[in-house]
Amino acid sequence: MQDRGAAYKNAGVSLEAADTLVSRIKSMASSTHTKGVLSDIGLFGGMFKLDLSDIRSPVLVSSTDGVGTKLKLAFAMDKHDTIGIDLVGMNVNDIVVHGAKPLFFLDYFAADKLDVDQAEQVVSGIAEGCRMAGCSLLGGETAEMPGLYHAGEYDLSGFSVGIVDNDMIVDGSSVGVGQAVIGVASSGLHSNGYSLVRKIIADHGIDLHSPMPGTEQSIGHVLLEPTRIYAKSILNVLRDFEIKGMAHITGGGLYDNLARVLPRGVKATVDFSSWSRPVVFDWLREQGGLTWPEMLQTFNCGLGVVLIADERVAEDVLLRLQGLKETAWRIGRTEAKREGDEKVEVVLER
Repeated sequence: MQDRGAAYKNAGVSLEAADTLVSRIKSMASSTHTKGVLSDIGLFGGMFKLDLSDIRSPVLVSSTDGVGTKLKLAFAMDKHDTIGIDLVGMNVNDIVVHGAKPLFFLDYFAADKLDVDQAEQVVSGIAEGCRMAGCSLLGGETAEMPGLYHAGEYDLSGFSVGIVDNDMIVDGSSVGVGQAVIGVASSGLHSNGYSLVRKIIADHGIDLHSPMPGTEQSIGHVLLEPTRIYAKSILNVLRDFEIKGMAHITGGGLYDNLARVLPRGVKATVDFSSWSRPVVFDWLREQGGLTWPEMLQTFNCGLGVVLIADERVAEDVLLRLQGLKETAWRIGRTEAKREGDEKVEVVLER
């Protein structure tokens, strides 16, 4: 029988490898499926039936993101099993801070030449991230594009959709003066600032396999610590407490992201000494010769999400988060913003 795929194979694309990967992915995707999923991997589109029985005015919330140049460290360490968790985390954390429950996730994986084992590791992380977030891996796209990527490397992006009742949207519009600012711990760098991280590594000739001071892990493994996914914890808090505003601390650090949920006339004053940081942030500051304001503008510096709540419920929110195995602190307070004030003021020394 004539090999109908021979011409494409000679151009550098293996249809057999793609079919093999799809067959492996199916079981991983199935393990994430919730009752709304109507289709299996392999159709042209993923199908999800909305259950609107307990939502009066449904609003869909969506986000798309990648993991940036953190991928370069995954390539250097040849470690691909957690980068998919980062991908899901960067997307679902964006929608859950608006009060939305993640429903489903789609991924896009592209490589010069498809390495089925490598791609399977990546997708296993995506499936794990979806289980952590309580959403379904509904589908995705795998593309083999010879000549576009370096050998052994790939690109990765994702897309998530969630749902929230219109009356329950959290957008910062009810943030006012005199409210508590609560920080929830990050697991590390998450997926932001890696262009600066890689520059520091290159400038100092740092060996990724050497030990990270203060830990029992290598520098490379610490830098690849996956993004913490907050969906289940935040949704639990929202079930019983009114949260005025939430910020996912990503690119732009604490300064830019917290400012996004502060209305006109309100600023947040944050005490830098009120929370603890994973050692990687002190290490990066020292290696890069950076100031803490520079660090706080680039990295999350130990805070993955920030919540704003009325003082009367702040202590209960903290206790709930801690009961959900999150490390959380009261880190500051909202105040009236005067002309010339920054939207976010971080007090470095008392």
